[in-house]
Amino acid sequence: MQKNEIIHLCIEEINNLGFGVGHTGDGQVVFVRDAVTGDELDARIIKVNRSYLIARIERMHKASALRAADACPVAGCGGCVYQQIGYGHELYLKREYVKNAFRKAGLSEVKVKDVLSTHVLCGYRNKAQYPVANGKNGMQAGFFATGTHRIVPTEHCRLQPSVFSQIVGEVCSFCDRHAIRAYDEESGKGCLRHIYLRMGVGTGEIMLCLVVNGSTFPRERELCRVLSSRFKDLRSIMINVNTQSTNVVLGDTYRCLFGRDWIEDKLLGNIYRISAGAFYQVNHDACELLYTEARKQARLTKGDTVLDLYCGIGTIGLSMADHAGRIIGIEIVEEAVERARENARQNGIENAFFYCGDASDARGLLTRAEEAHGDVSGAVVIMDPPRKGSTPELISYLAERNFSRIVYVSCGPDTLARDCVLFKELGYEIGEVTPVDLFPRTGHVESVVCLTRRLDNELPMA
Repeated sequence: MQKNEIIHLCIEEINNLGFGVGHTGDGQVVFVRDAVTGDELDARIIKVNRSYLIARIERMHKASALRAADACPVAGCGGCVYQQIGYGHELYLKREYVKNAFRKAGLSEVKVKDVLSTHVLCGYRNKAQYPVANGKNGMQAGFFATGTHRIVPTEHCRLQPSVFSQIVGEVCSFCDRHAIRAYDEESGKGCLRHIYLRMGVGTGEIMLCLVVNGSTFPRERELCRVLSSRFKDLRSIMINVNTQSTNVVLGDTYRCLFGRDWIEDKLLGNIYRISAGAFYQVNHDACELLYTEARKQARLTKGDTVLDLYCGIGTIGLSMADHAGRIIGIEIVEEAVERARENARQNGIENAFFYCGDASDARGLLTRAEEAHGDVSGAVVIMDPPRKGSTPELISYLAERNFSRIVYVSCGPDTLARDCVLFKELGYEIGEVTPVDLFPRTGHVESVVCLTRRLDNELPMA
């Protein structure tokens, strides 16, 4: 097969990147962007690889019955991969994604339950980062096209609250009125790099953070006056300094221009203060489903100690504080640890304690906690690692300590399945996996599973 050659395909399935999958007559795999299971089409080959082809739709002969009638008008931004199908089929695909991850890891016997969802598909994100560029008619904001740094101008993204697009539009108009230029990657010149927004869905409070190529933003006071007068829920306007030639969005330095350097949100009855750089789940209502499921699988009693690893600002552990004897959170980022302690104080939670520790230093991880609280070997472990998953060192250490129940919250099915293999080898039974859809219309899915120690396979203490 050659580039630009047109081939006839019947699409057999969709992967989690949003590509329809078909095969040529001789069995070669073809990935077709935006194609749907059941489509019959002609596709133009745009990339030839030794083991597969990538193509785009050239002509549709017969559209699949699974296609959604109301597709997103913003095409090519790379954010949503399932806008072209109905949501019921999306949930089916996400469950299959989790099942296939476990099957490929050699754990086909593990049961994967139906996906939990709020079924809210629009306006669910409480966080957005808009790159900006200098367009022919002024500053443009949007999202990067798939695999590029070309901005797809986006007046309104269906996944964001409508007020986000209004604030973005006001910032761009302000920049145009005062000849403030967007940052240009090639020349390294220009001021504004990204417009970053967060919202406390439970409170309505909004934070605006401008990522700038320098220490200041022109006409800062005027900008604050204009925005705060129009958007009454705007509680914080921040500057983030990023002068590096990098793909990383945020720099290390923040400065507050207006209000305070945090906003509040209410989650499962607790109030949390969220700073610009803190991790916080982007889907408020689905996050409540996720944490409730984690608590359910932990099967807590009032006498239990909960060991909350990768705890961030404490949201998972604090949501369980009323159901356990005490919460001990461990997190590598010192700022997040301080925020977790503050969140416990302001919610009147006296049985939660947070410490700084590095999960890669497995044997030193619990040192400070056990110096303060004594041996915690009887604790129920909650772990919510980043997308790359946990480490073999930490998993082996937890097994050596014979923790009886480990509830694993994961944002990556492949790394979850990989880590479950190691837990199984070290004497744990893998419970039923519950996927939770925190990111409708995207290819991402969270999962929760409880790993239970097999008493006949206890390992000796190291």
